[in-house]
Amino acid sequence: MNPSLISSVPATRPQLVGVVGDSWVLKPHQVSVTWHSIKGVDEESYAEIVAALVKDVEALDSSAITTTSSYFYGKLIARAARLALIAEEVSYIDVIPAIRKFLKDTIEPWLDGTFNGNGFLYESKWGGIVTKQGSADSGADFGFGVYNDHHYHIGYFLYGIAVLAKIDPAWGRRNQESTSEAVNAYYSAALMGLAYGDSHLVAIGSALMAFEIQAAQTWWHVKEGDNLYGDEFTIENRVVGVLWANKRDSALWFAPPDWRECRLGIQLLPILPISEVLFSDIGFTRELVNWTLPALGRDGVGEGWKGFVYAMEAITTKRVLWRR
Repeated sequence: MNPSLISSVPATRPQLVGVVGDSWVLKPHQVSVTWHSIKGVDEESYAEIVAALVKDVEALDSSAITTTSSYFYGKLIARAARLALIAEEVSYIDVIPAIRKFLKDTIEPWLDGTFNGNGFLYESKWGGIVTKQGSADSGADFGFGVYNDHHYHIGYFLYGIAVLAKIDPAWGRRNQESTSEAVNAYYSAALMGLAYGDSHLVAIGSALMAFEIQAAQTWWHVKEGDNLYGDEFTIENRVVGVLWANKRDSALWFAPPDWRECRLGIQLLPILPISEVLFSDIGFTRELVNWTLPALGRDGVGEGWKGFVYAMEAITTKRVLWRR
């Protein structure tokens, strides 16, 4: 390729410069796909982790689920699947049969069309997957029926399917808000490849995951002193809320700009081993935590969102934060 530059174009992001050439060579940073945490877990923490794990597994009850949303239902599936891998990592496999049953009971109805109130359908016009609710209402399932947020929703299901395939090998059968959920989609696809011994799927999932991580770190993570978005935005923000093709928002779809704990959380959840790669820049991670912590003093801050802040704080320190 022998590229030549053409005139630059003003944009909401840094100046866009056109490049003429006959090919593109994309070289993502190599990212290893692992089932368990990259740095491992200290054995002295096992007992406390197991105690919490047992309580979480005892609370699993597929019959008590009331949501029919593909997004929120998928999150319940992925959360349970995560418990299985934590159990493996702390060598407490007694809970895995209960998790396996929960995953089978929750995943299979979505795939065989027996789930009451929703399910996945093949949409022939564009050739893709939609939900029953989304096919009837463009606003349902966060626009899933009009191909919005697919990688978020399906990513959670893929994670659950990948873990279920691992722990039960006989089972075979336009803007972006959350970069971490996008990373999860491709990470989960790669794990699914590992579970089924499909090296091609592992390679594709890993490559897409690496591109998503690089994009998140470039466009969503706003470091102190960066001039990517100009001084005014950089001074006030450590992370973008929603990034569009022609604008950027500090707010989220569900939260105003000053709810910083939600902004941090939506760019971190779900917490997985790959989260350590997404937030591998410890200096920036510390900046983000310090920027967010004052927001936790606001009246009405949810305990769940606080948890994401403390989890990210743990990445930057060796101090035990269990009892926060």
